[in-house]
Amino acid sequence: MSEPVAWATGRLRFFRRPFHEYRLTDRVALSQTPLFITTLLTAFLMWAFFPGTMDNPLFVAFLGSQLAIMALCYLVPWDRLPYTSFLVIPLLDFVSIAVGREGGQESLTGISLLSVFPVIWLCASGYYPRVSLWLSFLCPLAIIWVPLFIHGDVSGPSLAKSLLLPVMMLGIGVSVSVLTLSMMRQQRTLEEKDEQLQASLGSTKRQEALLNSVLDTVHMGVLAVDADGHDILMNRKQRANHELARPKDIDDPNESQLLVFAGDRTTPVPVEDRPVRRAVLGETFTDYLVWLGAGKEQRAITTSARAMKDADGHFAGSVIVFSDVTDLVNALAAKDEFVSSVSHEFRTPLTSILGYVEILLEDEPRDDQLGPLNIIRRNSERLLTLVSDLLATRNGQLIVTPHAVDVAELVRASVAAAMPKADAGSVVLKADAPGRLDAHVDGPRISQVLDNLVSNAIKYSPDGGNVVVSLAEEDGHVACRVSDTGMGMSSEDQAEVFAKFFRTSSVRRTAIPGVGLGLPISKAIVEAHGGTIQVESRLGYGTTFTFRVPV
Repeated sequence: MSEPVAWATGRLRFFRRPFHEYRLTDRVALSQTPLFITTLLTAFLMWAFFPGTMDNPLFVAFLGSQLAIMALCYLVPWDRLPYTSFLVIPLLDFVSIAVGREGGQESLTGISLLSVFPVIWLCASGYYPRVSLWLSFLCPLAIIWVPLFIHGDVSGPSLAKSLLLPVMMLGIGVSVSVLTLSMMRQQRTLEEKDEQLQASLGSTKRQEALLNSVLDTVHMGVLAVDADGHDILMNRKQRANHELARPKDIDDPNESQLLVFAGDRTTPVPVEDRPVRRAVLGETFTDYLVWLGAGKEQRAITTSARAMKDADGHFAGSVIVFSDVTDLVNALAAKDEFVSSVSHEFRTPLTSILGYVEILLEDEPRDDQLGPLNIIRRNSERLLTLVSDLLATRNGQLIVTPHAVDVAELVRASVAAAMPKADAGSVVLKADAPGRLDAHVDGPRISQVLDNLVSNAIKYSPDGGNVVVSLAEEDGHVACRVSDTGMGMSSEDQAEVFAKFFRTSSVRRTAIPGVGLGLPISKAIVEAHGGTIQVESRLGYGTTFTFRVPV
């Protein structure tokens, strides 16, 4: 490319750039350029048609001042000065135009119209809009009126007939200011949206990088399938799980051929109940346990699936997570076995201790011996009850002996027994039960359920409150509700509240005692009666436990 063509191309690219992207010196010079070019054209007209004006000192001063102002635009380091300092240039232009008008208006009328350029510059800058509008009127007015006062030609008509130009300049200034402010608002809006877009794009890239890193390092299998069941993503761990479930004699098995077994580790899971198939059908589930593989390599896997939706809310596929919990399953089995063994070992010496305590109490001990013996008996009975409950939860089912019982009396007895504890905790405890309600249930076991629920309601109302135990017959069932206004539970805690040894997150942060066996035992007792037990709670607002057993 030749030098002239390259230079022209470079200048063309220069002028194609958005105005705000130029450096400040270039923007100042570009803003001054229209007036400077117009001044050169004015000088040419004077030289061509009114050469005598070129000898007028005022007109020469006008031309010289414009040249000097243009030079200032390039020579002054505007970026080192306060940002709006460049607005001194249009103010100097007003002075220069005033001088040029006095030196050339006898030859060429309308030189004062050049003030439109500094007016536009001031109002288009967007800075000090009110001051700019005042200057748009007062400066052109001064260009006309000051010479009148200097020459002594001051009269009402002479002052009035010159008002059109300042008013016109004010109108131009208002129009330019309105357009400029509107464009500035739009530009700010666009810049804010651009910043938000850039931030979102950056966040998306970071999240994508994070997701890729997680999928490459996480020790869980992750599988994503589309709406048709085709794999669209499978991480390293899931490929290992798939290889574990693959029959050795089949290189590329389909879903029905994979080695997927139920909890007994031998019964194949039907195809429609397998995790991937359920996920393809749009199901959402959590911690669905299956066993993969066969023989000594068999592993326990919990699976969870979440559906993906497109922009219209239609099913677009699912993500399934496979987590190896073999060690946890084995540990839980070992824990249950340990609890059972320890409980059996505790039962014999505790029974012996209670037997000898009863013998000592029958011998009418001295008063100083009676108290310690009662303490021994009470704590031994408490330990024996705990051991029995541990064994009951280990076996998974309690044996109940139903007989005719007045359940209303059981409720009143449970409330009466818990009243001292309620009073100590500033809890208002009351029973709402009919005079009599007979049912064929195991009285001591139902009392155990009532005691557990009432005790929990009082215990988990540490700041006082109300506990109501209501009883009614509903559709052939005894329905009992224990409601409190205590600390309540989250939805996540409600899903686990009947699990053995479980304690809610809010309770774990407090000093409230407990081992997490009362509710699992109560559930086992109710289910042994052929009934159900449910919980409704709201964190910070209280809890209601409801159990129903057939009459």
